[in-house]
Amino acid sequence: MSEKVRWGILATGGIAERFTTDLLTLDGAEVVAVASRTEASAKAFADRFGIPRAYGDWAGLFADEDVDVVYVATPHHAHREAAGRALEAGKAVLCEKALTLNAREAEELVTSARDRGLFLMEAMWMYCNPLVRRLVELVRGGVIGEIRSVQADFGLVGPFTADHRLRDPAVGGGALLDLGVYPVSFAQLLLGEPDTVQAHALLSPEGVDLNTGMLLGWDTGASALLSCSLVADTPLTASVTGTLGRIELPRGFFFPERFTLYRDGRDPEEFVNEDDPHSLRHEAAEVMRCLRAGGTESPLVPLDGSLAVMRTLDAVRDRIGVRYPQEALVTPA
Repeated sequence: MSEKVRWGILATGGIAERFTTDLLTLDGAEVVAVASRTEASAKAFADRFGIPRAYGDWAGLFADEDVDVVYVATPHHAHREAAGRALEAGKAVLCEKALTLNAREAEELVTSARDRGLFLMEAMWMYCNPLVRRLVELVRGGVIGEIRSVQADFGLVGPFTADHRLRDPAVGGGALLDLGVYPVSFAQLLLGEPDTVQAHALLSPEGVDLNTGMLLGWDTGASALLSCSLVADTPLTASVTGTLGRIELPRGFFFPERFTLYRDGRDPEEFVNEDDPHSLRHEAAEVMRCLRAGGTESPLVPLDGSLAVMRTLDAVRDRIGVRYPQEALVTPA
């Protein structure tokens, strides 16, 4: 692939706007097309960002020969179809999180990408954040010893009315897939897939989770206490504690401005993000790096890791009794 990477944007909501804004700050990134369910929405988005082609349907974007990689920014209930069709059209794909509604759909996407030798990555921007990468480096280097516990939460107070997408089962509503994916992904970044999953939730009248607590366990003796909520403004903090110390991340742990390392007998050490912690360009840069190198997946956001997170989310939903109406039978974890 040439130094220039040509992007197509699928969907025109808030996350697509944020991503495109940050993407256009990268050298060698060119946005050549955008698609939406309506031509008016696609045209308005294209006009805002100076994108040359706007499609009022997905098919036009997938058929566009100038598009190297498609960024899928639809709600997650549509990820399987959107990313799947992009792969079938021979496009590389960056797909928003949660990768799909369930592990079965995620496995289908990963199989499709691997069978075709195409790049696929979940847009878990937290994993690409420079400060999170530094945290992982420290933990894997043994500075806090063996991990014993992880804590993380992500809650918003709303209020979200009954007609809001976050409370609509038909679009995969609930706290877990929108917010809980961050604490779960943080824990599994450090500890891998858990051996046991326990969960408890408050469900809405529509049948989606409004407030969910999770306890993940590993045979090493490590545990993770995680939560997500649509009815409570939680601290949005995280910590990882080991046998030799701990690391604490303040509010906004998934886009940290800083974190603090505590070790017995030593002064606390603060690590500061020298870049914009809110930027999505780090994940875009990782996609472009991989494509230029001829890679089909990112070592920062490996597909097996995304599959493992989806299996955990399935297990949590099994424990709390949440099913989406469009799902085929999903085998409980």
